[in-house]
Amino acid sequence: MPMKTVVVLPNWIGDVVMATPALRALRAQMQPGDEIVGIMQPYVKDVLRGTNLLDRSIYWSKKTSDRRRRFWGVVQQLRPEKFDQAILFTNSLRTAGLTYFGGAKRRIGYARGWRSPLLTDRLAPPKLADGKFAPISAVDYYLDLVEFAGYPSQGKQPILAVSKGDQRKVDEIWDKFDFAGKRVVVFNTGGAYGAAKHWPPEHYIALAERLVQDPTIAVLLICGPQERETVAKIEQAINHPNACSLADETLSIGLSKAAIEKADVLVTTDSGPKHFAAAFATPAVALFGPTDPRWGNSYNPFETMLTHPVDCGPCVKRVCPLGHHKCMQNLSVARVHQAVLNQLNKAKRLAA
Repeated sequence: MPMKTVVVLPNWIGDVVMATPALRALRAQMQPGDEIVGIMQPYVKDVLRGTNLLDRSIYWSKKTSDRRRRFWGVVQQLRPEKFDQAILFTNSLRTAGLTYFGGAKRRIGYARGWRSPLLTDRLAPPKLADGKFAPISAVDYYLDLVEFAGYPSQGKQPILAVSKGDQRKVDEIWDKFDFAGKRVVVFNTGGAYGAAKHWPPEHYIALAERLVQDPTIAVLLICGPQERETVAKIEQAINHPNACSLADETLSIGLSKAAIEKADVLVTTDSGPKHFAAAFATPAVALFGPTDPRWGNSYNPFETMLTHPVDCGPCVKRVCPLGHHKCMQNLSVARVHQAVLNQLNKAKRLAA
C-alpha cells in the first residue's frame, strides 16, 4: 500500500528553507506511489516552488475569511485523505490538533507546547543542563525529527529552485541597471520578525557608498512589499548609478530567490533571504543582533556571520526592550565592509 504523509511546515520563510533538508530525507525514502502533502501558510508556497519536495499542498491560516483554510476547514480536508503519518515541524498545540482531528494514524512531533497527548510519537527537544532549549540550527532540529521518524539525513544544505520566468526577470533587471561585468552585492535590509533584527539604514547607506567607490562593484537592494519605502529612501540617499533597488519592481519571493542566486555576495539580516543564499551557495555576510547565530546556521559554506556582543543579548525580542539597539547599532560599517571585500576577493581567487 502506498504511504501517505502529511507534513506541517513552519510559518517563517527562513524556517521553511531550513526544513528542506528534512523534506529531502523524507523524499529519498519514498517508494513509487507514496505521497508527501504539505500543510503551510499561503505566503510561503513560493519558497518551495520548483522543487519536488512536496506532491501537493494544503493551505491554512488563522487570519482568513476562507473557511477551508481555517482550522476546522483544514481538518475536514484531512479526514477523507486517511493519512498514514503526520510529521510536525511546528511546535504549537494548534497544529498538533490539526493532525489529531484530521485523523492521521501516526503523529510525530516534538514534545512541547502541552501537545504530547495529541502525538503518537514524541521527541524531547534538545535542552541544556539548566533546562533552556539548546541553541542548535533549525536545520538540525528538523532533521533530528525526521530521523526519529525513520528517515536518515541526506545532507544539510537547503534546497531551492528558481523558475525560468524569474531568471529572465532578473536578467532583465541586470540589463536595466547595467550590471554586466560588475560584481553585484545584494542588500537584504528587512525581515518580517521585527525591527530588532534590522541594521540601521544609515549603515547600509555608508556601506554602499564605500563599495561603489570601486567601479567594478554594484549594489542592488532587494525588498518585500513592506520594505519598499525604506529601500527607496536608502537608494535615494546613496545617489549613485551603481546602487539600485527593486522598490519599483513587481515583487515576489521568486524574484528575491533569483536575485540572490545571481548575486556575487549577499549582505543580509537574520531573515528568509539569508537562507536562500545557503540553498544556492551564494557567498553571504549575515548580520546578527537579537538572535543567536547558532539557531540561524543554515550550513552555507560561504557565509560570514557577524555579531556585536552585548551584555543584554541575545534577547530574541522583536523590538529592543532597552531602546538602544546596541547589538546592531554598534555592528560597524567597517567590519561589514571588510567582510564583503573578503568574500569578493575569495570569489575572484576561486574564479582565477
